Amino acid sequence: MKNDLKHLIRSLVDIDDTHLDNIVRYFKPRAVKRNTLLLSEGEICKEFYYVNKGCIRTYFISKQGQEKTRFVLLDNNIGTALASFIFQKPSIEIVATLEDTNLSAISHKDFYKLVDDIPEWAIFYRKILELAYTFQNRKIEDRVTLSAKQRYDKVLKETPFYVQRLSNKVLASYLDITQETLSRLKSR
Repeated sequence: MKNDLKHLIRSLVDIDDTHLDNIVRYFKPRAVKRNTLLLSEGEICKEFYYVNKGCIRTYFISKQGQEKTRFVLLDNNIGTALASFIFQKPSIEIVATLEDTNLSAISHKDFYKLVDDIPEWAIFYRKILELAYTFQNRKIEDRVTLSAKQRYDKVLKETPFYVQRLSNKVLASYLDITQETLSRLKSR
C-alpha cells in the first residue's frame, strides 16, 4: 500500500526518498467494510484518504432526498470531503465506502503539518486542489452542455470501470440522471 501511495505522490511531484518516507508514515492503514460511513452530513472532516483498493464516494443528499454523487475514489486514488477538510466546518457531503476498501488516512493536523514542513507536500497538495477544481469544473460544464447520452458515452470512453464497478443507482447519481434513463442508455 505504501509503495502505491509513494508512486502516486511521485507522479505529481519530484521528491526525495527521505521526505517521501516521512510523508507516508503519517498515513495509517485501515480495512473498511462495504457501506461504511466515513463522514456523515454535519460532521467535520478530519481525514484525507488514499484508497489502495476499493471504492469510496462523496455525495450530497438534495432537498428532494436524492443522492448526488460528487466524486468516486477507486484504487490508487486520493481525496476527501475537501471543503469540510480545508475549512474544518461541518460537511454537507457524506463520504462512504461502496466496496470493502483498504485505505490509508492522514489526519487534518498531520496533513497540514506536512504542508508546513515539506515543500514538496505543499506542491502535491496544490496539484491535488488544481486537479479537483478542474475535475469539478468539467463535471459542471458537462452537466450544462452535454445530454444524458453524451455524459454516459463520455464515462464509457474515459472511465469505463465506473460502469463496471458502480451500481446503477450510484452511476446515475454521478451522471445526474435517473436510473430509468441510465437503464435505457445501457440497453442501447
